[in-house]
Amino acid sequence: MSGFVGIDVSKTYLDLAVGKEGEVTRLGNEEKGISLMVTRLQEVQPDLIVVESTGGLERALITELFFAHLPVSLVNPGRVREFAKSIGQLAKTDKIDARLLAHFAQAVQPAKIILPNEQEQYLSALMTRRRQVIDMLIAEKNHLLSTPTRLRELVERNIDWLEKQLKELNVQIDDFVDHDPVFHTKNDILRTTPGVGPVLANILLSDLPELGRLNRKEIASLVGVAPFNRDSGMFRGKRRIKGGRANIRTVLYMATVAAIRWNPILKIFYNRLVAKGKVKKVALVACMRKFLTILNAMIRDMQPFHVALIS
Repeated sequence: MSGFVGIDVSKTYLDLAVGKEGEVTRLGNEEKGISLMVTRLQEVQPDLIVVESTGGLERALITELFFAHLPVSLVNPGRVREFAKSIGQLAKTDKIDARLLAHFAQAVQPAKIILPNEQEQYLSALMTRRRQVIDMLIAEKNHLLSTPTRLRELVERNIDWLEKQLKELNVQIDDFVDHDPVFHTKNDILRTTPGVGPVLANILLSDLPELGRLNRKEIASLVGVAPFNRDSGMFRGKRRIKGGRANIRTVLYMATVAAIRWNPILKIFYNRLVAKGKVKKVALVACMRKFLTILNAMIRDMQPFHVALIS
């Protein structure tokens, strides 16, 4: 292996840089261009390839790189922008961005991706649709409050239809998980944990294929519950969480609110932090991180929750 690679992705082109000062090669962001890109990288055998998340334009490339067994990492554009500012790189072109990503790959060496398999992708699509239907339901129920009386029936009909859709989706999701041996086993393990309901279990199964495969620091950083320091000289800023997979973090937050009441480990942990003077929101985020760590260890060892076995 040799070198770190950055690939800048746009709707039309892929710009490839091997090394932060390497020559930039441009290929089309379509089947032929991606195939040529994969062949070129198999010859190079890089240490790591970094690609920015660009709203799905990178999906075909990432998939082909992954199945070609090339080491690839998908990173948040915000992280790369902050890195660019830290090194004084203000200019922005496709070539510059490709070299910047190669530099970022070498300096930061972010974790390699683990792509969801076909079953995980389908469950993820079901969970995404479920979330969309819930958002529409909330919006329509809010609209009902300000809708003139003569039009309320139209909104109420739409609410009824969305509620039926939600029930159907819940049934489909449950059936899909029950009939998949891997999902069924993991779901049973996760659900032994006080505070883990069907929504949290399913979002972890579909959108966090890395669960059980990474260490506790890596999984916390991936989801976005690892705090970042904000210190400079004598100044000590508040540590904050950012980035990560927001859809998972949102569900994990709601589950943790319940878990600090019913989960014996998290209840003790939360009360101890609050007793030490921690702000309740900070204590709750710490519990989210511990909750995720416990679930990660359970799937890693394929063992159900047990108070005596979890530290």
